Amino acid sequence: MRYAILVQYIGKNYAGSQIQLKDGKEIKPTIQGELEKAISTLIYGANFCPEDNKRPIKTIFSGRTDSGVNSTGQVVHFDIDKDIVASNFVYSLNEILPPDISVSDLKVVPETFHAQKSAKLRHYRYEFINRRCKNAFDGDLLRVKFPIDIERMQKSLNYLLGEHDFSSFKSSGTLNPSKICFISKAECKRCGDKVVIDIVGNRFLYNMVRAIVGTLLEIEGHNLKPQYMLEVLESKDRSRAGKTVSPYGLTLIEVGY
Repeated sequence: MRYAILVQYIGKNYAGSQIQLKDGKEIKPTIQGELEKAISTLIYGANFCPEDNKRPIKTIFSGRTDSGVNSTGQVVHFDIDKDIVASNFVYSLNEILPPDISVSDLKVVPETFHAQKSAKLRHYRYEFINRRCKNAFDGDLLRVKFPIDIERMQKSLNYLLGEHDFSSFKSSGTLNPSKICFISKAECKRCGDKVVIDIVGNRFLYNMVRAIVGTLLEIEGHNLKPQYMLEVLESKDRSRAGKTVSPYGLTLIEVGY
């Protein structure tokens, strides 16, 4: 039977969502590693160890998030041959998981459902502080000292709407050869000293959102015309775009199916 769970996490203490193995052992803590360990313990008992008839429960995530990136709506599916009472399972799983990882929902899904391949859209949000002086409650968020013009920034973001080749905003670690993405929403707003950028698309390249934010800051910091975003996009040249900004402040908000 296939189940899907909704997972939230704070990414700063993990080497990303995807498990990293060396000689069959996890080399750094990851969200996937902690989740699989907790589910396997819950299914097989506290003395769980990987035997022929007690293999670790394998999980499939809707998408990979990097070290430091958070999630409020990561979707994960897994297969087991047991019936699960959703309320009991979610409660018990959260008691096992580390305090910075939680599960809020569990559902039975068809065998054809795939957390990654069935996804139609992904919503990412990037937040940063726009203020010269630091504040003790800024946490790990990026602080931008120069003034940000929200209207100009929105004009820059508008050039990203629709289907484009986003090669200019990909990192070298992108494994998928396809660079075409469709962006249905790209908006920014100011909430006090915080700037919030929401981007929704059918798929995202490795570090794409962080490179887009870096380009926005390049445009604002050097008082370039918003149209520079279009020039960068059409160039398909990563060197034309801004730096890849800090992962802190980036959150996977929702995955749509």
